[in-house]
Amino acid sequence: MNDQSQLLLRSIKGPIIMITVGVLFAADRFTDYHFHQTWPVLLIVIGLMQLLGGRRRRADYYPPPAPPPPIATPGPVLTPPVVRVTPPTVRQPSMRNDMGWEEDQEPRP
Repeated sequence: MNDQSQLLLRSIKGPIIMITVGVLFAADRFTDYHFHQTWPVLLIVIGLMQLLGGRRRRADYYPPPAPPPPIATPGPVLTPPVVRVTPPTVRQPSMRNDMGWEEDQEPRP
């Protein structure tokens, strides 16, 4: 079935069901057949419409998304290397001797 036929069938489905319901109510009122006896006709009409319509293809069909990647298991914990920092040696301010030369004092422990 081509697209035009499917559109036509989809557009007349509602009116056909309404006409069927009207005919069943008219039969209930003007004949010896009551609605509680004829309601299966409505199911038959709806089923025939579904069969004639065939399987509808969705124009906006997208394949389902891919599953998420597996969660990585934690490996060994890497610790940063220990860096030992030694304090710098403190130099005392220089002092002038009697000749004007600067001498450094030894650092105190």
